[in-house]
Amino acid sequence: MKFARVLLPFVLLLACSSEPRPRPPGVLFVSVEQQSAWVRNFNPLFAGANARWPTKAGIYECMEVFSSAQGKWVPWLATAHAWADEQKTLRFTLRENVRWSDGRPFTADDVVFTFGLLKKHAALDSGGVWSFITDVKAEGPHTVAFTFSRVFMPGFAYLAHQVVVPKHVWEHVADPVTFTNPEPVATGPFTQVSLFRNQVYELGRNPHYWMPGKPAVSALRFLAFPTNDQANMALVEGEVDWAGNFVPAVDRTFVARDPAHHHRWFPLYGSTVFLYPNTTRPPLDDVRVRKALSMAVDRERLVEVAMYGYTRPADATALNDAYTDWKDPEVAKDAWTHHDLAQANKLLDEVGLVRGADGVRRLPDGKPFALDLEVVSGWSDWVRAGQVVSRDLGKLGISVQLKTYEFGTWQTRLQKGEFQLAISWSLDGPTPYNFYKWLLSPRTVVPVGQVAAANWHRLGDEEADALLVRFERAVTPEEQHALMAAVQRRFSALAPAIPLFPNPSWGESNSRRFTGFPTEKNPYARLAPHAEPDSLLVLTELVPRER
Repeated sequence: MKFARVLLPFVLLLACSSEPRPRPPGVLFVSVEQQSAWVRNFNPLFAGANARWPTKAGIYECMEVFSSAQGKWVPWLATAHAWADEQKTLRFTLRENVRWSDGRPFTADDVVFTFGLLKKHAALDSGGVWSFITDVKAEGPHTVAFTFSRVFMPGFAYLAHQVVVPKHVWEHVADPVTFTNPEPVATGPFTQVSLFRNQVYELGRNPHYWMPGKPAVSALRFLAFPTNDQANMALVEGEVDWAGNFVPAVDRTFVARDPAHHHRWFPLYGSTVFLYPNTTRPPLDDVRVRKALSMAVDRERLVEVAMYGYTRPADATALNDAYTDWKDPEVAKDAWTHHDLAQANKLLDEVGLVRGADGVRRLPDGKPFALDLEVVSGWSDWVRAGQVVSRDLGKLGISVQLKTYEFGTWQTRLQKGEFQLAISWSLDGPTPYNFYKWLLSPRTVVPVGQVAAANWHRLGDEEADALLVRFERAVTPEEQHALMAAVQRRFSALAPAIPLFPNPSWGESNSRRFTGFPTEKNPYARLAPHAEPDSLLVLTELVPRER
């Protein structure tokens, strides 16, 4: 489009100007996704839809929100919950006087209908809730009861965090998997698509939002920045109010520019960044090869060069700092995440991947051992991480070609298992259960070519899964911690994926126009807008400054 070609340079010119341009009062500029052009998709149910932020936590809402920064659940569309029948029934009490953005009442029927969609369309049930529930019923307009097929204590988080869609709209959708939902009807604070073009879109307030006087922000605006560098320029120059960007030398380039208003908070709660080997492709199906690749990586150098020292090297538990109380210190010491090139070479020799006179290792068929490593183009930290990893693996005699893709293409290839090596994040939750389930459980493995919510490396282990199943029934903290320590030992033995570092929860704020952002001293949520559903907590707390 002509408009797209003209507007992008205009946006970048604005971002590079010495003074922030005037804007309508109360409009919050947010930088979350790096995209060259926006695609109008607000489908909150299908994990592979690449829905625009904040579809899942800002347009739509869930029943309760877990704040990892506070370590507690916050009531949202539900005000309370209760277990019954020896943990076989879970009831949620729904908030009264909640309306959809079109004015229709929100009721228990909407919750029942939403979970019915997940049952009818398996592609929507990315959390696998119908593997542990057998029924969901409305007990009046404000009570929903879930019947469990077995005791499954982690199931609470899956149900509480499931976004709810309106029955009166979605019952008329022919295919909810492919539906792009261009005009969302939702309960969240921002539901009105007031502007949508290739290079900019804007969301206005829900006229019927259930929190009195909220949101105080009048609208959210998103500019298309193809790369981290362009997004960071807009942030540094004051165009962006809230961001989740990797910013090199952030204290010098951003905070010091306006210390009274520019703030950042990067706790190591942002899942874990892994080097994922596609274990369906030999020789990556051999644990000795995976551990050799891991020992070839100099993580100390990696976090300095690629991450500017904002994080630390991962250990053999792969757990980030949100799970400090769960970590088994003995497993953390396991050697396969330590830099040891000699041992890495020894393991590859043992496997039979012999290094020739030319220094190149060869596969059993005589072909060079060569791998493609895929990262997102424009994500400068991950691109640098990929460069470091490629060089380190090259020292083993493995030829690694770094390939960069636009986010949507990269994510599709990752989810469908159409890669050899890829750098990506992991899933998290209130306990490490979800983290390890999506790394180890056979229940999360889908065939190559089908979209996977995680377990992109496609490895399942029955022994680990048996421990996870026991954890699902465990009620006491002592039993839960003992089982999770055993899961960590199994993870370390198998090395299904190669942990690189805990990912910082990237969060930057500019309080010149808005106040109420979370901080280390006021950690009501993570500052990172990527941290869903924490973003709901933030969007409803921000207040424009009086001028």
